[in-house]
Amino acid sequence: QVQLVESGGGLVQAGGSLRLSCAASSVRMFSIDVVGWYRHATGKQRELVGAVSSGDNTNYADSVKGRFTISRDNAKNTVYLQMNSLEPEDTGVYSCNAVGRYTSTLRPFNSWGQGTQVTVSS
Repeated sequence: QVQLVESGGGLVQAGGSLRLSCAASSVRMFSIDVVGWYRHATGKQRELVGAVSSGDNTNYADSVKGRFTISRDNAKNTVYLQMNSLEPEDTGVYSCNAVGRYTSTLRPFNSWGQGTQVTVSS
């Protein structure tokens, strides 16, 4: 299975910035088609924050457009979520999800990371 590990979460004041990382690894060679960043706030449903495709096309939730940016470093199998102008409403557990295929068998995979907590204080 492709393992995803998020990092970079923490406590930040409103207006501050954080950069989250999602690093993918596996003993088998793989390619990733889409990586999505999700957040889950207490008492709310998990929502898609944004995603990036293998062609570097990105899309974002309306609530984060202009503030969040997703980028990817294919050489490091890592996707980043740069979060600026953070608001208390951005608080939640952020998780990444990767969909792709194993190179040798073309079997698909769908992996989730363990999540990282982001807390924005007012």
